Amino acid sequence: MSAFLKTALRNKSFATGFVITCVVVLMAAISFVWTPYDVTDLDIGSKLKAPGWAHWFGTDHFGRDIFSMIMVGARNSIAVALVAVIIGVGFGVPLGCWAAARGGLLDEALMRGNDVIFAFPALLSAVMITAVFGPGAINAIIAIGIFNIPVFARLARGAALSLWPRDFIMAARAAGKTKTRITIEHIVPNMANLLIVQATIAFALGIIQEAGLAYVGLGTQPPLPSWGKMLNEAQTMMSFAPHMAIIPGLAIVITVLGLNLLGDGLRDVLDPRLTRKRD
Repeated sequence: MSAFLKTALRNKSFATGFVITCVVVLMAAISFVWTPYDVTDLDIGSKLKAPGWAHWFGTDHFGRDIFSMIMVGARNSIAVALVAVIIGVGFGVPLGCWAAARGGLLDEALMRGNDVIFAFPALLSAVMITAVFGPGAINAIIAIGIFNIPVFARLARGAALSLWPRDFIMAARAAGKTKTRITIEHIVPNMANLLIVQATIAFALGIIQEAGLAYVGLGTQPPLPSWGKMLNEAQTMMSFAPHMAIIPGLAIVITVLGLNLLGDGLRDVLDPRLTRKRD
């Protein structure tokens, strides 16, 4: 692993994305034990203060410290996006591999089911879910996770279909291995690089989707801060407190940029043919 990391860090895209992602994750982890101010404390006397020594990123219209809210918001965004990606991988990859192994009518039915899910983006799914169960982070996770399932199912199916005709798979079948065993021992390990890169991309999209759901009131609920909710609250304050929108907006942009760079770097490192083509 250390050798892989040394090789990967020579890739500028990976190194930049890795550093940005580590900073965001570290900030989120620290928020579990420490923040400069309590994000639930209201200090009306300090409301709408510009960034300064006392409040590095300023305060909002309730006097809450924006830097502390960014730290806790990072924790919530990462948690929602990460669990949603795990749901997508956990359900999508087995379905895609199963469809590729079985083929025929089952394969076709699964792909058409994926098309139906694709017709309902995460935001629309969240609206339907919250209409029944109410808004909240859990329902946002479910909505984004459901949207991720067909993404990973299609990727796994396509990769598996390209692997099944290969000679080493034919040899495994000739040796008497079942399709399930071949999938576990040969198919999944040979598509792992694709799944890792796609998981990174889905993670970045999950951050954006969580912010979008929180912006319209369907994601993380008060008193816990969310980057999307902070943007929603800042939209009427832009003329006299622009930092309220700029700071969370930059947090989303930088985090997503870091994850995209990380994914792009991983793609180059895991498939050196891409690097040679660019050179």
